[in-house]
Amino acid sequence: MLITEAYAQTGGAAGGSGILLQFLPIILIFVIMYFLILRPQRQRAKQHQEMIANLRRGDTVVTNGGLIAKVSKVEENELQLEIAEGVRIKVVRSMLTQVRAKGEPAKDPEKT
Repeated sequence: MLITEAYAQTGGAAGGSGILLQFLPIILIFVIMYFLILRPQRQRAKQHQEMIANLRRGDTVVTNGGLIAKVSKVEENELQLEIAEGVRIKVVRSMLTQVRAKGEPAKDPEKT
């Protein structure tokens, strides 16, 4: 017939190393994805949480909407921002993108 000996002999054993070689590219893709995407994203999220936790009155901040304002009051989950003289708005803490300038620490009424 037309079947050569080489084709007839390749139908044999596919060992355990063959399965590992098949999954190796997929494993490498996940490792590369972790180091290029997931790990930096976690670091940025951690920096954002630290920035939000360290806010205090007098800081100049930028919101997600692009407003630049000064923090006038810090509450647990909200901030009161002064966007103009006498104009104050409330914003959820997580909606801040940047702290531009650090303000002076608030004076403790007990020490004065």
